[in-house]
Amino acid sequence: MLRCVQKQSLIRPFISSQRVLQKRTLASISQDLENAYDVVIIGGGVAGVTLACSLASRPSMRNSRIALVEAMDLTGVRKWEPKQDNYSNRVVSLTPGSMGFFDQIGITKHMALDRANGYRDMQVWDGVTDARIHLDSALLKGYGADKNVKENTIAYMVENLNVQSAALKRLEECRAQGYQVDLIQQVKVAEIEDSRQDTVLGQQKPEEGLDLHDWPTVHLDNGRKLKARLLIGADGINSPVRNFANIDSLGWDYDAQGVVATLKLDPTRPNNTAWQRFLPTGPIAMLPLSEGYASMVWSTTPAIAKALKNVSSTDFCNLVNAAFRMSHVDLKYLYKQIDTKSFKSACNIAEEYNWRESVAKKSLNDEQVLDREFSLPPEIVQVQDKSRASFPFRLRNAESYVAERVALVGDAAHATHPLAGQGMNQGLLDVECLSQLLEKGTTEGQDIGSIHLLRQYASERYLRNIMMISSCDKLHRLFSTDATPVTWARSLGLNAVNSNGFLKAEIMKYAMGIEYTGEFRH
Repeated sequence: MLRCVQKQSLIRPFISSQRVLQKRTLASISQDLENAYDVVIIGGGVAGVTLACSLASRPSMRNSRIALVEAMDLTGVRKWEPKQDNYSNRVVSLTPGSMGFFDQIGITKHMALDRANGYRDMQVWDGVTDARIHLDSALLKGYGADKNVKENTIAYMVENLNVQSAALKRLEECRAQGYQVDLIQQVKVAEIEDSRQDTVLGQQKPEEGLDLHDWPTVHLDNGRKLKARLLIGADGINSPVRNFANIDSLGWDYDAQGVVATLKLDPTRPNNTAWQRFLPTGPIAMLPLSEGYASMVWSTTPAIAKALKNVSSTDFCNLVNAAFRMSHVDLKYLYKQIDTKSFKSACNIAEEYNWRESVAKKSLNDEQVLDREFSLPPEIVQVQDKSRASFPFRLRNAESYVAERVALVGDAAHATHPLAGQGMNQGLLDVECLSQLLEKGTTEGQDIGSIHLLRQYASERYLRNIMMISSCDKLHRLFSTDATPVTWARSLGLNAVNSNGFLKAEIMKYAMGIEYTGEFRH
């Protein structure tokens, strides 16, 4: 994929294409250019390390020089080992499409697969009207899904550390196989310089050899300078690479936060379903990590989020149970009982919850009680110590994903509301598309930093990301109200979708990443 830009006068028409590719590859130049790279990736998060793996896993990239720059020390991440019955609160819901991509680039074999928990169905319902949609992956069997897709797997719950650790181990394996990938860690980017300014100031381009005059220069805080044929920003929502390229990021901050926690569940109930209830203050979701454990994401107002992080563990568990089982009116009453300074409740939340549960079951016979119980998630019995945290919700989309010798992936390019759990998967689709395009460009002898090549990546990903961002934003607005006309309309829609097997199958295929037909995906 990655090759050098040399002066055209050095390339003779009669030289074979193989010879040209070899001469235009950075690995073949002298040691005085040891800080020149075909690709420099800024950011060692999931998007950055998987992109480095994807590039280093392609035979056509064997002679290309790749640098991955990360401010943190990734040694501990690489050595991560799972602890029994203890889970990180930073987890991601990976689609079968994303897991298939990991398998292609050699990451899956390094993952702790017993901590990649697949779930087969989802229960999603309206917290005001109780209108519901049930998505069961077994339905795909009758609607033309790819036979290679594992039945009963809508998505896999995986800890971020599991993915990062596996990707770093895969990078080590690629280096041992002769691929030139440098992990430059514990250094920050001090500045990114546009080297073309030197030419403007009067410096001349070299008459022969490698022409680096338009390659970005990355200044690290340890004094080292990296020259990049292609500079890729995988450096998050406040991307320095995006700022260097003068690409604006458009969007807004939601007046909402997500509270995450690791939960221990009622051991008598099976745990292979994802649950999501849309409340007027935001959706709450419970996603299965393993038998008896689940990850929770509760989207709510900043004030309620602060209370949820600070109430006692017992009150927190009861509030989570209430959020899945009680009416939104009763929930609002419980919120008001919590003191905003001491975070102690004026009432006994456990008693309030248990009383309301007994009232809800009072008029039901045994069979109806059982049906009601299995239409709701398992009750939470404990929250893992120190697993509660919160983060703000933002919507962002860069005006462009590319500039001359610059490309953006993941959160550097876009950020969306997490209610659909697709943010990480969209970033991985960026990674897959870009790496396949760069491989194509390298094989064809193109300049991989050229805007003419990079625009193909932008045209492939921009619209698809806009569609996902827009859909999540509209769902957020649609369910963030209890106004009667709106609740009536959305309940009608949910019930209509739930009764249409074909439509549910299409929704699942899109969410699972198995309907993707982009040009660069094989």
